[in-house]
Formats: sequence, C-alpha cells, structure tokens
Amino acid sequence: MKNDITFYQRFKSDILAGLKTITIRDKSESHFKVGDTLRVGVFETDACFCSIKITNVTPVTLNQLTEEQAKQENMSLTELKKVISDIYPNEQQFVIIAFQLLSI
Repeated sequence: MKNDITFYQRFKSDILAGLKTITIRDKSESHFKVGDTLRVGVFETDACFCSIKITNVTPVTLNQLTEEQAKQENMSLTELKKVISDIYPNEQQFVIIAFQLLSI
C-alpha cells in the first residue's frame, strides 16, 4: 500500500514522540484537507511508520514563519528556515499542515 505523505528519516522519532506536530510543504502537497487521514512513510525507504490526521492547513511564506511554528517542528526558527530553504531552494509560498498522530 502506498504512503500518502513521506518525511525524512531524521523526523521520524520527533513525529512518533509527538514533538513534531506540523509539516511545511510546497504547493505540490497543498491538496491535503482538514480531516484527511494519511499513511506516513519514510522518504528514504518508503516504509510506513504511522498514520496521522490533518487538523489544519494554512498558507504561509518563508518570512511569515514564527517561533511557535518552529517549536511545533521541534527546532529553532533559524533552523526551520534553513531546513525549508534546503528542501525547497526556489520556493517562497508554502502550506503548514498541522496533524495529530493516530496510530503507530
């Protein structure tokens, strides 16, 4: 069965521990809606490791990111902006997808 969304391996433990409760994605992944239940996989291996439920979807630009959102990503604001810029080097428009862990 195919995963609906993937995360880099380095984020898996934070998601499972409930420390990472949002993800910031580009427009290619802006189709998710509140209430969607997603199978979550590891980007590098595609191995499924949990299910999540989408609780909020909010458009944002890189400059609008806040300390609160960085905390929801379990990193500092400086780290968050660097990670987003590294993953999406030519993008400025994103969506914040808030989620809750359903099952492991």
